[in-house]
Formats: sequence, structure tokens, C-alpha cells
Amino acid sequence: MADGKISAAAARSHTRKSKSNSNSSTGILKKLLLVFFVGFSAWAYQAIRPPPPKKLGSADITAPRIKLRDGRHLSYIESGVPKESAKFRVIFVHGLDCTKYHNPFVVSASPGLLEELGVYVVAIDRPGYGQSDPHPKRTIKSLALDIEEFADQLNLGPKFYVAGYSMGGQITWSCLKYIPHRLAGAILIAPAINYWWPNLPSDLTNEAFSRRLPQDRWSMRVAHHLPWLTYWWNTRKWLPPFSAIVENPAIYSASDLEVFSKLYPATEDPTKMAKIKSESRQQGEFESLHRDLNILSGKWEFAPMDVENPFPNNEGSVHLWMGDDDRMVPVTIERYFAQKLGWIKYHEVAGAGHMMAFQTEVVDAILKAYF
Repeated sequence: MADGKISAAAARSHTRKSKSNSNSSTGILKKLLLVFFVGFSAWAYQAIRPPPPKKLGSADITAPRIKLRDGRHLSYIESGVPKESAKFRVIFVHGLDCTKYHNPFVVSASPGLLEELGVYVVAIDRPGYGQSDPHPKRTIKSLALDIEEFADQLNLGPKFYVAGYSMGGQITWSCLKYIPHRLAGAILIAPAINYWWPNLPSDLTNEAFSRRLPQDRWSMRVAHHLPWLTYWWNTRKWLPPFSAIVENPAIYSASDLEVFSKLYPATEDPTKMAKIKSESRQQGEFESLHRDLNILSGKWEFAPMDVENPFPNNEGSVHLWMGDDDRMVPVTIERYFAQKLGWIKYHEVAGAGHMMAFQTEVVDAILKAYF
């Protein structure tokens, strides 16, 4: 060792120590990476996981409710003539960010018109909205089956009418698909569109989709492809949420803005109006708005083009109403449905926007054309 040479045994010992140190460092690094990955995964899971629904207290239940077979409750409110003497019994289904109180047949129709026509209307809170219990397994089909069971429990008879506005109109398609044997007729008012419905020309849907605001296109893509990310996407301050959630004025026409100015007049009790407007989200935005988004643009088992005429013997009818200045629902696609589904009676209102359901002259026309 004096001449600076290292014996073979010493060299092997040194190499073993170097490898041992290297393996030890690599092992520590792997453990650190594992700890980091686990920690990041836990953080990410918590970040994308929606909060549980806010439970309603007894003071929050101010309207009657019906208990379904699975234990959930659906809240409702009745209007028009008594159901026992009614010529027509109608279930009204509200839209996104609305409740049973946003029923145009009551809010905007001419006074006394329901009574004159002999119409009974019951409006429901859809699951997770207003005073109806959430449904964690809510699907487009489950909503139709809820409506059928609700009608049975309320003794509406073997057949009844369904009317839906916007998102409620989209759900009316599911009633036409899954419970046509229970329907006496149906009314779709500006029914919401799923841009991924099959059997629609791609050039038609692509053109209509391109007209949506960029943030809406992204929110819809997330709801369609990554529905488990919908809550996270629409609650990040650095990501623009779905326009309807924040009531972005850009999605409304001049006609819509005029309707808004009259919908909650200053003469009404402001406390009452604030309660009605906020009740849609009182169980949390995820249970109402975000679940709706997932259904709005989710993967459906059918499309309207697959729906068969529920009234082949003209024992009933289906009416579809649209405004030609609707900035939220593309009139071009609704026209296509009307063209291809010849059994639909199509009505288009010139100059009307998405809020046309709350214009008195339009609502009166809808009621008189059907009943």
C-alpha cells in the first residue's frame, strides 16, 4: 500500500460501499417520490371532490313533498283548477338554476287563463333543487321515472301532460322516450341541446357549438368527457365558469333582458323574491347546477332523433316552441328536429330569446295552442 496501489480486495470493498450508498440514495428518493405522489393525490382528490349537499332544516320545508319509493322527497306546488275537475293535468319541469316557483304558466300567463282552459298545473323541484332531496345517481332516465312515480303518488291518472322549459325541456325528451305510455301530450319550450347527441349532422352541431362562448364550450367538453371534474372546473377562480351559473349578460338577447326587468317587479316583496331566486342553490351548486351540466352534455343512451311518435293515432300531440333569437339554445338544431320528426308541431317566435317562456303573449299562445 506504500506505493499507492490498492489491493483487489480493497477495491471490491470500496465498490460495494459505493453501490450500497448509491442504492440507499435511490431508495430514499423513491420513498420521497412515493410520499409526494400520495400527498399530491390526496390533495387532488380533495380538490376535485364536491362537498356533500347542505341538509335542509324543518324551516326550509315550506311546500308539500311526496316521498318516493327509495326514500327521497320531491317538492311541488299546485296551480290552476283543482285536479279533480281539471280537463288537463300538467306536470311542469323547470330549467337550470330554477325551481318550481319559476313556472311560466303561473308567473307570466294572463290571470285566469288556466281556469278558463280548465288546466291544472303541478310544478316540481327536480332532485337537488329547491326543497327536493338530491339524487346522487341521477340520470336522464331516472328523472323520467321520478316523474312517473310522482304522478302516481299524486293520483294524476293513467295519463298526464308534461311541459318542460330549457333544461326541463331536455328532460321532457326522456319522458317521450321512457314513459310515452303515460303521456297525454308534451310541450317543449326552448329545450336544451346536447351537442354530442348521435344522429345529428356534424356540420350542424359544430356550427352551433362554435357560436357558444369559449368558456361554455370548455365547460360542456369537461361535462361530456370528464364529468368527475365538472365541480372543480366550475369553481376555480382562474377558470371562467359556465355562463348560466354566473348569469353572464352575453348569453341573453335584448328581448331576454327586457323580460328579466319585468320578472321580479319592484312592487313585489323583496325578501320573498330573494328567497325564490336563491332557493335553487340552497342545497349546494354541485347537487343542482353541476349535476345538471353533466346530464346536459353527458353521454346519453338515446337522442331525440331516436324517439318514436308517442301518438301514432293522433290521440295526443307534442309541441316544440323556440325563439329565433335564442342565444343559449341553437334554433338551427331545433328546426332540424322539427323537419326530421314530422310528428312534432313546431312553433317559432320571431325576435324572441331564451326567456320567451316568461313573456305573457308567448305563454298565453302556448297554452291556447295546446289546450
